[in-house]
Amino acid sequence: MGTKIQLHFGDTVISATLNDSTAAKEFLKRLPCTIHASRYDFDICGVLEKPLPRIKEEMVTGWHNGDISFDGTYFTIIFGHEEESASYGQYANLGAVDCPMSQMEELHGSYDILIELA
Repeated sequence: MGTKIQLHFGDTVISATLNDSTAAKEFLKRLPCTIHASRYDFDICGVLEKPLPRIKEEMVTGWHNGDISFDGTYFTIIFGHEEESASYGQYANLGAVDCPMSQMEELHGSYDILIELA
């Protein structure tokens, strides 16, 4: 079922749902937290203070638009290029945003994203 969280990009609040993976459960223990992140072509990417557990059996190939993923200390919200995502390899998925992708596409620049339980 997952756990509802909120991501604060300045005045814009995005709802999301974390899954029940080992990494997502560890991430929940760190909330609330703030991650400095920047908008790129089809994602918003920042760096975690310390890595989350990466469990081989929980890895997925590619992504779905809206996925919240991580690789090592890189925290990423991906909102485009799903059709090409398998070519990027495997990711650890934490969950997904619950908003239309157009809302994510409106975000530009860098943010100190406050992430907290909803």
